Amino acid sequence: MSARTRNLPRRSCLSVPASSEKMLGKAPGLPADMVFLDLEDSVAPLEKESARAKAVDAVKNQDWGDKVLCVRVNAWDTKWTYGDVIEVVGNAGERLEEVMLPKVQSAAEVVAMDLLLTQVEQNAGLPIGHIGIEAQIETARGLINVEEICAASKRLETIILGPVDFSASMEMPSLSGGLQIPEYPGDYFHYPFMKILMAGRANGLQVIDGPYVKVRDPEGFRDFCTRTQILGYDGKWALHPDQVTILNEVFAPTQEQFDQAWNILDAYRAATEGDRKGAVMFGDEMIDEASRKVAVKVVSRGERAGLQRSAPQ
Repeated sequence: MSARTRNLPRRSCLSVPASSEKMLGKAPGLPADMVFLDLEDSVAPLEKESARAKAVDAVKNQDWGDKVLCVRVNAWDTKWTYGDVIEVVGNAGERLEEVMLPKVQSAAEVVAMDLLLTQVEQNAGLPIGHIGIEAQIETARGLINVEEICAASKRLETIILGPVDFSASMEMPSLSGGLQIPEYPGDYFHYPFMKILMAGRANGLQVIDGPYVKVRDPEGFRDFCTRTQILGYDGKWALHPDQVTILNEVFAPTQEQFDQAWNILDAYRAATEGDRKGAVMFGDEMIDEASRKVAVKVVSRGERAGLQRSAPQ
């Protein structure tokens, strides 16, 4: 994978149809952490092959700044996958950093992508291992095999839930596409969320939630962002530019949380190194090694989002 991208923030992951020159032109100027040029579901079958050249042109000739830049190819059960990889990865140059593979059902599909990428990199003169992989879990079989999928390749950087296709795979009767169902007493996606999160974290991956299809419902979108942010997800997809700002806000610590995490680290360091204590009171709370681990994660997320510690009062 690209040495640059594994630990970069992915609070906001913007989907851009590779067939739309208008949207491709706007995407670099948006404040998304990560952009993926889509060759899959947002591109009509008759446009898929011509969209490849548009994706290559956008990667090579537009200024993407520090964004993580990815292309979503078509799934292995289509006729387009190998052509997507050979034409786009083979011609886009080093600025393209990842390939997103949809509808992953087994570890073997990730291994196959890894092997194909190695050959394309060799023929294109790219560093071997430069292209990372993002894997989408969108089927019942993919969820069953998610632990093996997350461990299948060193190229893997993220694991993603695709709620709409997953709903179809499970034959759920609702047409809500992953939205909450008021008649259900709880969150009917909680198990997939947690299973994917645990598999990703066990293998050092970032974990991303998929799209919220009501693009003109900012309050509902914010609620859904909070739904997975609380669980520990790193970010979520944006289908519309207006969703990017909400994502960047929700999936980053507040300044107060960031400063508090630093204060916990300072207090725990003083207790363990100076007083040689394993636990210490911090305000009205007892903090210990587990508290330190949580604080380290909050600091890491804040730093990835560009936060700096406030000056001591």
